[in-house]
Amino acid sequence: MFDSEKNLLVELAAGNESAFKELFNQYHKQLGTYIFRITNSYELAEEIVQDVFLKVWMNHELFANVTCFKAYLFVLSRNHTLNYLRKLTKEQMHKNEWEQHSIRTLKSDNTTDKLYYGLLDKAIDRLPVQQQKVYLLSRHQRLKYAEIASRLDISRETVKKYLQIATASITEYVKAGLQAILVFIFLYIL
Repeated sequence: MFDSEKNLLVELAAGNESAFKELFNQYHKQLGTYIFRITNSYELAEEIVQDVFLKVWMNHELFANVTCFKAYLFVLSRNHTLNYLRKLTKEQMHKNEWEQHSIRTLKSDNTTDKLYYGLLDKAIDRLPVQQQKVYLLSRHQRLKYAEIASRLDISRETVKKYLQIATASITEYVKAGLQAILVFIFLYIL
């Protein structure tokens, strides 16, 4: 359709979508491979290729005077990739700083212990009465299964099962509570 790259670029500069599609089809695979070598990520390479060609289209009027589109495209994509990687690095640094700040905040004044034991108490309070008794006799009074079974007039196997269910329920509740607290802290810090 176009007899030279120069004509293709002139048509691109004039806003010809066919010229743009031709350039995209001609270079997107090479560009993706080039960016993949820098990022080692197919998803990131694909995203950057899309961004670079979007930039080309948004500034199409500038390409009438470009003599070597391939060189221009690869320099543009390299710069875009490096900027993107810098941005990701900064975001990761901010995330790490936030995590460290959150950890320091939670460790200060025994906040972590207070939060954990508060959640633990609430989790125990939410258990059915019989599971609650079994859990407290086992964990707080350190009684053996047989002693708990005798005291509550239930079988040793029932004690074991209640303790398993109670422990799983408590663990789930405490995990969910700690995650909610971390999300709250994250939103508060931002």
